[in-house]
Amino acid sequence: MKGRFFLLLSGLLLLSGAWADAPAKMKIVLEFQPDPLNGRKVFDVCARCHMPEAWGNEDGTYPQLAGQHATVLLRQLMEIRTGQRANALMRPFVQERTLGGYQNLVDVVAYISRLPMDPAYIRGPWSEGTPEYDKGRQIYTAHCAACHGPEGEGNAQGAVPRLQGQHYPYTRRQAIAIKRGQRRADLAMQAVVSQLDEHELELALNYVSQLEVPKTDLAPTPNWRNPDFK
Repeated sequence: MKGRFFLLLSGLLLLSGAWADAPAKMKIVLEFQPDPLNGRKVFDVCARCHMPEAWGNEDGTYPQLAGQHATVLLRQLMEIRTGQRANALMRPFVQERTLGGYQNLVDVVAYISRLPMDPAYIRGPWSEGTPEYDKGRQIYTAHCAACHGPEGEGNAQGAVPRLQGQHYPYTRRQAIAIKRGQRRADLAMQAVVSQLDEHELELALNYVSQLEVPKTDLAPTPNWRNPDFK
């Protein structure tokens, strides 16, 4: 856990901001021991919008952060902080003077990743047994599963997002934004969205939204409230 997390962190830093145009032979390695207790304190800034449970909301304005891989959360924070990902609403809140340095970033993503997920996450409109569900399964299997996993579990080591349990309106909105050139993505994701039209993207994301999340990763009920915020 420690080695994978920190090695990926150094890789993400090399790909962000001031390091983006650095010579290939240059290597920067930064190591941090995550402190979830400090992460809880840092999360006060995030909870103002993402709420104490980090569950996002139904219309897809905010994603479900709880249960997401720490490496994915860290990558998004770094990309927004450095301007690689355009997010005017969030960018002021992830700057060093607001959220703190790299240690605080590591700590807060460690904390968020351990929160239980919303058991009432929003699924797409086509349930199992419909032609749209079957078509979405075919599309997802052919174009998405190689990176995001057959169950949408993502990949922590590769910083590939967990789609499993994410609100369908959010994943749909983000995929279409990438398709329309409104959000940057890595080359693999860009290649996939270039091959699919918007409706095919909707079908694939509908399929993954219908997949079951392991119960151990979910809060016991939709009424669960984060006990760290009393």
